Amino acid sequence: MTKLSRNITAKNAENRAKKLRELLTHHGYRYYVLDTPEISDEAYDALMQELLLLEADFPKLKTHDSPTQRVGGKVLEGFSKIVHEIPQWSFDNVFSKEEFTLFHERIKKTIGWESQYVAELKIDGFKIVLTYKDGVLVSAGTRGDGAVGENVTENVRTIRSIPLRLNKKIDCIVEGEIWLPKNEFERINKEREKNGEAVFANPRNAAAGSVRQLDTSAVAKRKLDCFVYDIARISLTEPITQFNELTLLKELGFPVNPHRKLCKTIEEVVSYWDTWEPKREKEAYLIDGVVIKVNARSEQELLGYTAKAPRFGVAYKFPAEEATTLVEDIQLQVGRTGVVTPVAHLYPVRLAGSMISRATLHNEDQIKRLDVRIGDTVILRKAGDVIPEVISVLIKLRTGKEKPYRFPEYVEACGGPIERIPGMAAYRCVNKNSFTQLRRRIAYFSSKGAFNIDGLGPKIVEALMKAELVSSPDDFFTLTKGDLLTLPNFGEKSADNLLYAINERRKISLPRFITALSIDHIGEETAHDLSRAFYTIDALTHASKEELVAVDGVGEVVAESFVSWIKNPEHKAMLNRLLKEVHVEIEKKNVQMEKKFAGKTFVLTGTLSSMSRDEAKAKIREHGGDVSSSVSKETDYLVSGEEAGSKLEKATQLGIKILSEAEFLKIIK
Repeated sequence: MTKLSRNITAKNAENRAKKLRELLTHHGYRYYVLDTPEISDEAYDALMQELLLLEADFPKLKTHDSPTQRVGGKVLEGFSKIVHEIPQWSFDNVFSKEEFTLFHERIKKTIGWESQYVAELKIDGFKIVLTYKDGVLVSAGTRGDGAVGENVTENVRTIRSIPLRLNKKIDCIVEGEIWLPKNEFERINKEREKNGEAVFANPRNAAAGSVRQLDTSAVAKRKLDCFVYDIARISLTEPITQFNELTLLKELGFPVNPHRKLCKTIEEVVSYWDTWEPKREKEAYLIDGVVIKVNARSEQELLGYTAKAPRFGVAYKFPAEEATTLVEDIQLQVGRTGVVTPVAHLYPVRLAGSMISRATLHNEDQIKRLDVRIGDTVILRKAGDVIPEVISVLIKLRTGKEKPYRFPEYVEACGGPIERIPGMAAYRCVNKNSFTQLRRRIAYFSSKGAFNIDGLGPKIVEALMKAELVSSPDDFFTLTKGDLLTLPNFGEKSADNLLYAINERRKISLPRFITALSIDHIGEETAHDLSRAFYTIDALTHASKEELVAVDGVGEVVAESFVSWIKNPEHKAMLNRLLKEVHVEIEKKNVQMEKKFAGKTFVLTGTLSSMSRDEAKAKIREHGGDVSSSVSKETDYLVSGEEAGSKLEKATQLGIKILSEAEFLKIIK
């Protein structure tokens, strides 16, 4: 029995499976037939996986009409039907090296020896079945339900990469993937938006929608493309390997994806996957994984098929950026500034390559907007380094036992009541000096973006506070070796190392110093704005609210927050103590540099070989520029390093100036 259903009763499993079947059937129709999906492919796959596990643990739940027993959907009445001579299958999915290894072991057990594999990119497009007689294209059909599809021959004839006549007079049936270039997808959506039409959710849906246009002239205007990857039947002697099959397809005149590889070991398969996972965004088409097939045709025939998929191949998917799971609880998390954030505690689920058990719900208004309840099945999203968040609730899977969440009046981590911040959606602690908040503020003081004291992480900070050795950030600089030796697991060497790291940070730049103070609304970028305007900590602390508001990038809210913080007697006393322990460097202004990047906003993506990301940010600021974490119409430059991600694609689409590392270095020098 799987972990998913270990603690579920047969009755609950039956109810859950029934709801999953209904929901998957609904979304399958929206996806395969109407091409207007309501959820992402990844969320659909996650729901399908849950149903597969339930049916595996409770076999009596499996029905003949279960979505797990089907390949596709129904056929629209707008096109004539086409009966497939060769049944159309879809591959099973694996999501990790461990799952692929199990797939490999099953094959080895069946055929009795180690197989070689062909690895191909899994294009996220629209499957097409092409039939040729005497080398001439006679029909093109969609996959449909695997047995019957739609006849879209006239539309497919408009796709220039699909040959109307082959290089040899042969009969064959081949399978491929129609796809829409990303830049063409953007153009089409802009045009549809301008005309007041609904935009396509992604290039895959746009490709499907294009192929199924009833007006062939409209199809011809969209620059659809295609890759052919499989021979279902051919009048020639069939190639003895999958790799030779791809070579033959190319010789016949079919477009074949060039990024294929013959892998002699499973390590080579995993290496291929590892290589393409980070660089898939660079291609003109969507890639959502790698298709792995046993290379030898004789072995493929020996392995055969299940009721719905080949046993000789599998889709090794890239980490999903969306997934579904259950909300087991909702709890409040107190931040360093006293802001209280609701966090969903989840049934663990794999997302973007890691197991996720928590996700932010942002605030009370977001909970109400989504109507998230304890016990709900939700869709999670994670992109890049962004904290996972709940983006929607699958209302149709509710059982009636879900519990709405209400913000409490008292929060233990706050040491008292909480209140909603006037004019905002966020709550905060009334008592801003609770142990939890103080611990977070002091730990933030030593963190990478502030004083960056090596070895002084949250656990050590908490131990120092519980031992009553630290109650304020300035206390770090008064610690002695004897103090540290009283802590659990601290010996001579670890005590010496920490004291050395602390003393190394007795000199600090003005922006880092401001950041470390944990003043509401003042983060890393605002700290740099203030440093460039006032140059010294003394000038800054004596600045009036009017002078602060006049600084570019600093408004009424930030100015009021800073003035209020400085006027607090406890803060002023701590600041005076701290300035006796550390030297804050004067921010130097270089007029020539200011003119170079003044008023310009930069975004960094990828890895720079000559400097770290923080060093690059510092260089930009030295020249008067600002640094943002996301690409928008306000971005002036994108600095692109190795393994650049989706930011590069978005910058290209927006027409933003892109600088290579060499170009960036040339400018700053």
